[in-house]
Amino acid sequence: MTNEAILKALSNVQEPDLGSDIVTLNMVKDLVINDNKVSFTIVLTTPACPMKDMMKNASINAVKLLVNKDAEVTVNFTSNTSSNRQDPKTLLAGVKNIIAVVSGKGGVGKSTVSANLALALAEGGAKVGLMDADIYGPSQHIMFGIRGERPLMKDNGGKGLIVPIEKFGIKVMSIGLLIDEKQAVVWRGPMVSSAIRQFVGDVDWGELDYLIIDMPPGTGDIHLTMVQTVPVTGVIVVTTPQLVAIADAKKGVAMFGQAQLKVPVIGLVENMSYFTPAELPDNKYYIFGKDGGKNLAEEFDIPFLGQIPLVQSIREGGDMGIPSMMTDDDITRKAFMEFAGASVRSISMRNANIAPTEIQEVLV
Repeated sequence: MTNEAILKALSNVQEPDLGSDIVTLNMVKDLVINDNKVSFTIVLTTPACPMKDMMKNASINAVKLLVNKDAEVTVNFTSNTSSNRQDPKTLLAGVKNIIAVVSGKGGVGKSTVSANLALALAEGGAKVGLMDADIYGPSQHIMFGIRGERPLMKDNGGKGLIVPIEKFGIKVMSIGLLIDEKQAVVWRGPMVSSAIRQFVGDVDWGELDYLIIDMPPGTGDIHLTMVQTVPVTGVIVVTTPQLVAIADAKKGVAMFGQAQLKVPVIGLVENMSYFTPAELPDNKYYIFGKDGGKNLAEEFDIPFLGQIPLVQSIREGGDMGIPSMMTDDDITRKAFMEFAGASVRSISMRNANIAPTEIQEVLV
């Protein structure tokens, strides 16, 4: 066995999302051969890569079939989360991917999806932050059980920075941590835009693979401010299957597809897709209609990231400050992990195939 023979064999192993083999993509590192033992490391584009096991098995088979059937193959993994940022990085310098989670209307579970997406990515080994940009209706401080807590401040070269609260392994920041819950946020657009800029520039987010931004529903000031402030990697659209939600979700997809924005849509996820009672686990009841989100994704030719079932424990967990990903509910955890896996695959493909998003000059 030689290095050349091993690499030639591994050149038959494809990275399924990027459309090339792992050798050409320079993903094979630290190749060591000792008698009939061979070990190497595959550098993944994200620690949460859902294709890890498939690439491991394919690599072992390639070496055994094409080089030495008696070889003892050890495949290790490390990750270097892909990023396509080419801006000056004056803001969020340590953040590799900025993902905005949006919805056309309220009540579709966007904040629940944002929270559990962040947790699923973190469980896969990624460094994750969650910014609650829904200034008028913040909810992440409730979902993470940090109501009443106040973030600390730190000095950074004479500039004060807000330190996000860490919970369940991710960094969380919400306007709900800064104001009295009994007070309504009665601000005009410029004040809201100023708050969003502070959440970006005056919070110590540090080094992150993904910053998930829970956006307010609709298509308004905050969305425009965000794309004018930071280079958003892409957006994930949340909808339910029902026609009213689908009609509004179309507006969300259309907004980011406009020429003056040019922010890629990473994909669409359908929440509250069906209801399965605990006592009838094989039954699915399509309370809000069937496949509305899937059909919308096909209509706009955007990736469909999955379906999240309507489960009572999801609502209960959010209310109690323990999101579904932190429970032992196998149904919801599986749904969110599959959704997160589809999301990181789509993000990796976006970074490999689409030009980097620039900070936008929105003329409105």
